[in-house]
Amino acid sequence: MTQAEKVELEQLGSRGIWVHDPSTIVKCKDTYWIFCTGRGVPSYTSQDLKTWNRGPAVLTKPPAWQTEAVPKNRGTGYWAPDVLFHKDKYLLFFSVSTFGANTSAIGVTTNKTLDPDDPEYSWTEPRLVIKSDPSCNYNAIDPGVVVDQEGKLWMSFGSFWNGIQLVELDPDTGTRIAPDSPVTTLADYDSIEAPHIYHHDGYYYLFLNWGICCRGTRSTYNIRVGRSKKITGPYLDQEDKDMTLGGGTLLLETEGNFVGPGHPGIWQEADKHYLGMHFYNGAMNGVSQYAIRPLTWDEDGWPSVELPSPTPDPGD
Repeated sequence: MTQAEKVELEQLGSRGIWVHDPSTIVKCKDTYWIFCTGRGVPSYTSQDLKTWNRGPAVLTKPPAWQTEAVPKNRGTGYWAPDVLFHKDKYLLFFSVSTFGANTSAIGVTTNKTLDPDDPEYSWTEPRLVIKSDPSCNYNAIDPGVVVDQEGKLWMSFGSFWNGIQLVELDPDTGTRIAPDSPVTTLADYDSIEAPHIYHHDGYYYLFLNWGICCRGTRSTYNIRVGRSKKITGPYLDQEDKDMTLGGGTLLLETEGNFVGPGHPGIWQEADKHYLGMHFYNGAMNGVSQYAIRPLTWDEDGWPSVELPSPTPDPGD
């Protein structure tokens, strides 16, 4: 790679790895981890948020419930994982689906550590969290998990159909608290997916994608945001429009070779916030890469994303 190409990647915020649908960053010991769409749920690791290296995949075989829940998915290709550390273990959520259909499912597996050299490293047999089919008005993919200010565990999810949903989870297992527990709609739009909820200064912020992914430089993904005092909503944008009625303040969109940013996740280190995401690199024929950009909050509490100069460094 030439010096000019390195500078271009730095200016875009790219970490130089080919990733789609990245999870939120999580830390184990002195190592940062992300997971992404791919065979067995691939992982990447970093010591400094700058240089990332391939880690182990999570799943080596399909879950026992996969064939019944999603009959057309017979492999180990899983989408849009998310992960968090809660109650002394890591919970990793992943999507099982087929493109363009809402016969889908979200599963969860847990591990006491992410360090593959630790004797306690072992992923549990995945459990089914929630599923959908053509009789449902939602699509059970794109999990985004968060612990609220009361210590309750929640999962936002959804893609197209009737938009973004929210369901409460059992904090011990990561599964739904009851088979018939409420599913609440948080946001809706013609093309909407990839939710991420983050609590900051008294508000829950709902970040999500509008637009179309997976078309390289023709992708129209852009990141929108709204906020609410309650995790269950209503989420309003900066113009006070309800996100269930098509509201959503634009946070980040295509900028030159930085095409279609998507699948946002926020990581906080001390008093600094970073937005992780994928984008399609216009200088590399639209390959999907992982990027991190600094995120700041204005005096009214609304987020904005900065160009990555200097490179995010938790040690600064």
